[in-house]
Amino acid sequence: MFKISEFSRLSKVSLKTLRYYDQIGILKPRKVDHDTGYRYYSADQLLELNRILIYKELGFTLPQITQLLQEDITLENIQGMFRLKRSEIQQIIDTEQAKLARIEERMQLIEKEGQVETGQEIRIKAEGARQFLFLKAHGREEDIPDLFRTFNQLLTKEIRQLAQGPQVVLWKEIDGKEDEFEFEVGYFLTGEPLLSPDPFQLRTLPPEPMMATMAFRSDSNFASTACVDLAKWIEKNNYGIKENEPGREIYLPLSTKQDTQLMEIQIPIVHR
Repeated sequence: MFKISEFSRLSKVSLKTLRYYDQIGILKPRKVDHDTGYRYYSADQLLELNRILIYKELGFTLPQITQLLQEDITLENIQGMFRLKRSEIQQIIDTEQAKLARIEERMQLIEKEGQVETGQEIRIKAEGARQFLFLKAHGREEDIPDLFRTFNQLLTKEIRQLAQGPQVVLWKEIDGKEDEFEFEVGYFLTGEPLLSPDPFQLRTLPPEPMMATMAFRSDSNFASTACVDLAKWIEKNNYGIKENEPGREIYLPLSTKQDTQLMEIQIPIVHR
């Protein structure tokens, strides 16, 4: 048996917290000396305390923890709770990292104001008609990786064999939404057309005789300003953006880096 002070050192839980747990009945000492009032704990209560701390990490309140302890949840269920919590935390981290990336992009745009950048090569090229298998969604730019993860999880083996091309995103603005777009995310098909398998949609993208395009690595300094540079180039060269045709982003993996892609932005244009 350990005095409360010793139990506190072993568990790394403060005396105040242990006394409070005793008060509310969530972890009572194994023995209390009626003459001195000293609390004594046994070694196996370290495991009980550890389970309480696990539930706290998972976000449960103390009344909820009391109920969970009475239900004697299995180790497998606790592990499942942890996996779910880990997924939730990872999603928060990904969202915050995406916000940081956007802040960096805005800072680069501010630093670049009034400067002329000659490092990007903008080309005009034609695109033929393409069979496009896609999922439609509304969201923000940082949602695109999750949309592709969902897409790939739904792919069957047969469809995967036809969707061997690069990842493709079509963008369309939504009236009244500042940071939300209508996306079509998917793949150009390399095989014969097929009937649209649920939940995917299939359509033929029309040929585009003139596309203003810019290609760059996703980790390059140009990635954050590419759309701005394209807009300036289109304006300077007296072109206009074709109405009712969404811009495209094409993603190609690079063998040199697993997390780096070759990106190409394509904007349909017309002569003014």
